[in-house]
Amino acid sequence: MSKLSQYFAQNQFCCLVEYLPTKKQVLPVRESLAGFPACMTLSDRVRTDEDIAPLIAAQAYPDHIEKVLHYAGKGRDIDDFKLFLKQADSVGLRDILLLTGDKLKKHHDGQGQHARTRYLESVNAVMAAHQYGGFHIGVAFNPFKYTPAEQQAQYLKLHKKLNAGADYIITQLGFDLSALKQLQTFLAQEKYIQKTLACVMPLTLARAQFMVKHKVAGIVITPHMLEVLAQDQVNQCPENVYKRCALQILICQHLGYAGVHLSACHKADEQMLLEQYIEQYRDLNLSQCEILWNQLWQLAEGEQLRPKVAAKRIKSALNNKVKYQFLDLIHRAMFQSSFMKGVGTFIFNASFWNRKTAAKVLLQTEYLSKHYLLGCESCGQCRLAETLYICPETCPKGLANGPCGGTDLDRCEFGDRECIHSVKSRLAHDVDQIQLLKEQLIPTVPIEVRGTSSWKNWYKAE
Repeated sequence: MSKLSQYFAQNQFCCLVEYLPTKKQVLPVRESLAGFPACMTLSDRVRTDEDIAPLIAAQAYPDHIEKVLHYAGKGRDIDDFKLFLKQADSVGLRDILLLTGDKLKKHHDGQGQHARTRYLESVNAVMAAHQYGGFHIGVAFNPFKYTPAEQQAQYLKLHKKLNAGADYIITQLGFDLSALKQLQTFLAQEKYIQKTLACVMPLTLARAQFMVKHKVAGIVITPHMLEVLAQDQVNQCPENVYKRCALQILICQHLGYAGVHLSACHKADEQMLLEQYIEQYRDLNLSQCEILWNQLWQLAEGEQLRPKVAAKRIKSALNNKVKYQFLDLIHRAMFQSSFMKGVGTFIFNASFWNRKTAAKVLLQTEYLSKHYLLGCESCGQCRLAETLYICPETCPKGLANGPCGGTDLDRCEFGDRECIHSVKSRLAHDVDQIQLLKEQLIPTVPIEVRGTSSWKNWYKAE
């Protein structure tokens, strides 16, 4: 059993301190912070797409230091991940945090001469790690979503992650306490026993401005927050940065979180300042901590840490509902009736389809029948019936099980479209298919299957 899992088992509040892997230096790592046991956690390709791998960086540190390895699926497939599991297992590193990941800096959308950049979904990575066995599996979750469809889509995917075998949850970085409380309420109501850690950071004006300028995926920085941080700088109150972080850590402890994931605080002087204020506020109760938190953020109301959003009801467009009903009827007739299963199996098991010309004509026919209507890219493993006939290939990351954490008020992280998972969430609400999006774990598409006919593959499997 890893130290981290022991802390969870003993209900011992702990702190994961995030480090960015580097080849240049081995940083000093502490094993406790303000009396809380601490582990190091190594991020995966945060600064650049070519960052040193966490698995390699971890081996520069002593074995007795507890390490949590991040693994982001961006630009990777299931075979890459299975290799990672073997390598991590071989060196005894079994605490992992599985992420789909923010978009690659050099992401290709399949246009021109570039191949489509694909992402291994965290749900599929959890399934593979759980099947492998022996790993303590963490997943990320972003509770800081503020439209009904976007929020519902996030929670539906969290169901999948937990049911796939995740052992603990780490939230996205965020400062809205109501969202952190909502997550705890959800877990209690659904009777999930997985532990949860909140991502926190000593938020300086420079860091906040960087996040806004570069549109860091999934992180909410409001104009009010920027204004308060700017006032702190003008009034020469740098200590407020660490006071807020200390209070958020203690508030999370009061709320029943198992610990925190501490970002941008790996330097000794920063950690000493943070410890100082944790010790100062340690004896305060939840109400007292929240009062101070509100004062430091100059909150007349909690809404000032949330984006302004017009209230929307989860309702799908009529054309999406009609298209769903039509395609579902076709699917049931062609792929679920006993008669058509028999006919299709007889036809596609014929040796004729092994000829290159026949296979090419079949693939082109399928592509033409689905691409302009649904965005099909000939994945060879059609998942439309599990995704309400909204093709996952139309997601820039190719995600089938649900959204990434980078959406912004229903907009895709790439900014050029609405997130298909928000569309799917609204549709599921109207056609009574919420349980499908909550429970159906959709397997990843093997590379060797892509570019083949899903019709043929379906009937041959039958």
